[in-house]
Amino acid sequence: MLFNKSKKSVVKKMGLEEYKGVFVFAQQVDNEISSIAYELIGKGKDLAKDLGTDVTAVLIGSEIKGLADELAAYGADKVIVVDDPQLKDYRTEPYTHALASVIQKYKPEIMLVGATAIGRDLGPRVSARIHTGLTADCTQLEIGDFPITPIPGKEQLHNQLLMTRPAFGGNTIATIACPNHRPQMATVRPGVMQKAPKVAGAKAEVIEFNPGFTPDNKYVEILEVVKAVSDTVDIMDAKILVSGGRGVGSPENFKLLQDLADVLGGTVSCSRAVVDSGWKPKDLQVGQTGKTVRPNVYFAIGISGAIQHVAGMEESDIIIAINKDDTAPIFDVADYGIVGDLNKIVPALTEALKAELAAK
Repeated sequence: MLFNKSKKSVVKKMGLEEYKGVFVFAQQVDNEISSIAYELIGKGKDLAKDLGTDVTAVLIGSEIKGLADELAAYGADKVIVVDDPQLKDYRTEPYTHALASVIQKYKPEIMLVGATAIGRDLGPRVSARIHTGLTADCTQLEIGDFPITPIPGKEQLHNQLLMTRPAFGGNTIATIACPNHRPQMATVRPGVMQKAPKVAGAKAEVIEFNPGFTPDNKYVEILEVVKAVSDTVDIMDAKILVSGGRGVGSPENFKLLQDLADVLGGTVSCSRAVVDSGWKPKDLQVGQTGKTVRPNVYFAIGISGAIQHVAGMEESDIIIAINKDDTAPIFDVADYGIVGDLNKIVPALTEALKAELAAK
């Protein structure tokens, strides 16, 4: 037993062996499951396989039990449902109470939360409440040894969750572990993990759990929900992306990229340098400090190919690079490369595609 003098309370030392299973927070908004939930289940299955355990989705909301089958279809072995009118809309305190209570009762070894607007608010509060660590905005998760490289005189622990995330503005990559506390918690960037194939008719064990909710001064009251209307397409959903970097030269030159995107039915995106220059909004940024994308076709135009950018788009099915520098690192990951002046190449490509489509 540990005695905490500052709080005049007794805290039971954590028994790590009590914690089993991989849990994921299955985010839903307006009774529709967010894509990140399926991505987390997909990655959770990989982690669970390495640990010889199963995946449990935690579904929190009001009148949401009917969504359990969707989670089962994407690989959840169990679904814990916390259903209460207090959980109809996302609010920090009741959701924190719900997820923390699930963790305290069922003791997962790993707890994954999407790094969405909701997850970035919920994850840190839950981790603080249950006294464990949290690695935020992860881009890679795997089971391995910690320390990764053995250190003389220090025990190397096995079957640890190794959580990788960009650090220092994306200029370095950090791999973090939480060896002494459970669960091992991470928020995971949307778009970086892959969903498992959907299995129609799959069923999961459904467990209903409600810790009880007593509204107090920590419960905010939602007076009105105003949904923003935007004509900006989410680049994470785009099948074709025409992405520009500093080499495009000016914000006006992005008109060339927009013309190409319009012909292909694609969307314009950009690198961090473009956002830093104020040419394009942050929502369009691809990379470790932006969004991770997996389109069918990715045009990298005037983009040098810094590791921070490549990490956000290297899983694209086909990568086409256009750059005047034939030694640019982007050509190392491109399936097709064109060396030359983008001011000549992009308009010529656009016109050729227009002619090809007109002929059809």
